[in-house]
Amino acid sequence: MVLRIVAILAAVVLATSVNAQSEFTLGPGDRVQIEVLEDPSLNREVLVLPDGSFSFPLAGAVSAGGRTTTQVESALASALAPNFATSPTVSVSVAALGERAVTGGTRTIDIYLMGELAGGGGLIQVQRGTTILQALALSGGFTKFAATKRIQLRRTDPQSGQQTVYAINYNAIEQGASNIGSSQLADGDVIIVPERRLFE
Repeated sequence: MVLRIVAILAAVVLATSVNAQSEFTLGPGDRVQIEVLEDPSLNREVLVLPDGSFSFPLAGAVSAGGRTTTQVESALASALAPNFATSPTVSVSVAALGERAVTGGTRTIDIYLMGELAGGGGLIQVQRGTTILQALALSGGFTKFAATKRIQLRRTDPQSGQQTVYAINYNAIEQGASNIGSSQLADGDVIIVPERRLFE
């Protein structure tokens, strides 16, 4: 019974994270992972260029700036459709966040660390351009109770006040399967390292 409740809670957390990512709009410097179910040879990571577009085989230039990953999936599927018997199944996800335009002249930003961190967490000031992995290193690393597959980066848009939650799997970063750890932090970012669940 306990395991079933844990599984349900995990599904809710994952759904919340996925929904938050789907509302995030892409911008220049972001890196996105694209997968085409019908033709894995097209699978790749692409960079959103300063004009908000990226280039993709068989589709040419695709507009991504100001769009959500769901909107980019739809646009890419439409652009690729003439090359397939049926409309292809396209998956787009954020691989790494780009550095947004800097407002103000400060060289440091405030970030917040919470949870199972050897340094105990709290507010730290870091140089602008500091990455997620660098911040985790500055915190002293993880405690033995850290759920390193379920780290969260919470970022609040200063204009809209909307918070976006990004799921970070440190194990995947360590194995070279994800490069989200190289994403640069923004002022006010919160990194949360939760405690491991039973049998996790």
